[in-house]
Amino acid sequence: MSEKFVKKWERGEHQRAFSTKVRETMRPPGPLKPRLDLAVRRIELQIQKLDQATNRFSERDKSLFAKVVEAYSKHDTARANVLANELTEVRKMEKIVMNARLALEQIAFRLKTVTELGDMVATLAPAVGVLRSVRTAMAGVMPEAGKELEQIGTMLSGIIMDAGQTTGLSLSFEATNEDTQKILAEAATVAEQKIKDTFPELPASIPTASQKTTAQT
Repeated sequence: MSEKFVKKWERGEHQRAFSTKVRETMRPPGPLKPRLDLAVRRIELQIQKLDQATNRFSERDKSLFAKVVEAYSKHDTARANVLANELTEVRKMEKIVMNARLALEQIAFRLKTVTELGDMVATLAPAVGVLRSVRTAMAGVMPEAGKELEQIGTMLSGIIMDAGQTTGLSLSFEATNEDTQKILAEAATVAEQKIKDTFPELPASIPTASQKTTAQT
């Protein structure tokens, strides 16, 4: 690791081109490590909020499932179908939130690791891609989380630019995209399994809206 990078990492670079100094006067980037630590804290805060949302969805899930079973036991198939469709939508949102939470957890871990290794560009670039995908998925479920993730992504992009300029490292977009997809796929797989392990299946005789659509096609 070069002496130049160490100065930028811990204290900030003291000697910069005049044009760079003018730009940073308007928007000072600050040393990289404290900025990265702040990004990690903001991501961990979002993870906590997603945990809270998961708990709320879980309670709603249990309530709806009990009502479905009750309606089914009373042979009230019309009400059972309505409740089953509502439960299906709740579980879709549960899966989105759980998927986002798992992806953010992986990102937070990677960002904590980079504070030790200094492998800035190669680690942060996939993180930005994951944040972008998670933000899009969360837009319809938790819009406020989507906005916060967008800001965190912008922060990390700024760190990547500064790290790249300081170290001279170039970004491999192909490797970045592959790493991003790997993180998202792993999170989706784990989320799918957790949903299956946590929530009981609906009675097979109660068709949900998605099942009806599949049958029609």
